[in-house]
Amino acid sequence: MAKKTKNYLDFVPVYNPEFEWTADRDGLVTVHMVHKGFYAAIAQKFFHTPRISHIHLDRYGSYLWQQIDGKKDVGQLADAMRDHFGDEAEPLYDRLVQYMQTLRNNRFILFPGKDRVK
Repeated sequence: MAKKTKNYLDFVPVYNPEFEWTADRDGLVTVHMVHKGFYAAIAQKFFHTPRISHIHLDRYGSYLWQQIDGKKDVGQLADAMRDHFGDEAEPLYDRLVQYMQTLRNNRFILFPGKDRVK
């Protein structure tokens, strides 16, 4: 029997509740990442690294971030990006999947059923 593979476009992303975020009046999103743990404490004390990093998303990333609602799958998010940005978003799927993987690798977003969600 053939193994069923899941299509990445069917995954539904959710925000990781560990990170807070804000949007400015222009709609640009900043994700606030608090550095926790033993090694982070040492780095903060001895190397004066910041306790909180502020990750600023560009207009594409900010729009995408604000479209994530825990109901839309990656395919629907792609459609929203195409509707909003038109040809400017192309090559849409390659860029979107790469960006979503970057967000997931940094644990800013999670995929329920694939990642542990609190």
